[in-house]
Amino acid sequence: MLKRMKEDMDVVFEQDPAARTYVEVFLTYSGLHAIWAHRIAHVFFRKKLFFIARVISQISRFFTGIEIHPGAKIGRRFFIDHGMGVVIGETCEIGDNVTIFQGVTLGGTGKEKGKRHPTIKDNALISTGAKVLGSITIGENSKVGGGAVVVKDVPDNCTVVGVPGRIVIQDGVKVRRDLDHHNLPDPVADKLKQMQAEIDKLKSELEREKERSHSNVN
Repeated sequence: MLKRMKEDMDVVFEQDPAARTYVEVFLTYSGLHAIWAHRIAHVFFRKKLFFIARVISQISRFFTGIEIHPGAKIGRRFFIDHGMGVVIGETCEIGDNVTIFQGVTLGGTGKEKGKRHPTIKDNALISTGAKVLGSITIGENSKVGGGAVVVKDVPDNCTVVGVPGRIVIQDGVKVRRDLDHHNLPDPVADKLKQMQAEIDKLKSELEREKERSHSNVN
């Protein structure tokens, strides 16, 4: 257990340049505390002691701001950066060396039964505020951009951005114009531009009709 805890803290030093000492990381990193509490809760969950497991997870949520259902399966070297607002559902499966940021939701899409939460494969990264919903798979080495909403499977080695999520890079090749982490597509603005273009076109046609009518009268 101590070896596993040290491994978790080593990941923090690899991922977070602000980390300075083991004491600081051990005492102040809420992502670590949430992961450690989840491991305890998950043991009780597997023994079908569901009430105790949920109590532990809710106490952890109260102190860390991170909600991990005790039924979720999480691999090694999992890193939650900051972590406030992170939600991980019951049937989530998270592989090794996965990183997620604050505000991420790995959730369901309704009241369906069975496997209803995402599977995140090894070495994936889910950026700030992203929502990954439903029984879908995020492939190995794939990245989900900040604020993206992903409701379909993502293959290995892809980068996904936008609402809904779109693949912009696959196997190192741009699928479409790449976007900055913070500069995501805005479908509302795109729709408004389209509507404005149609209005301008109608105005032009109306003006031409007026000119024709005026010419006919003269």
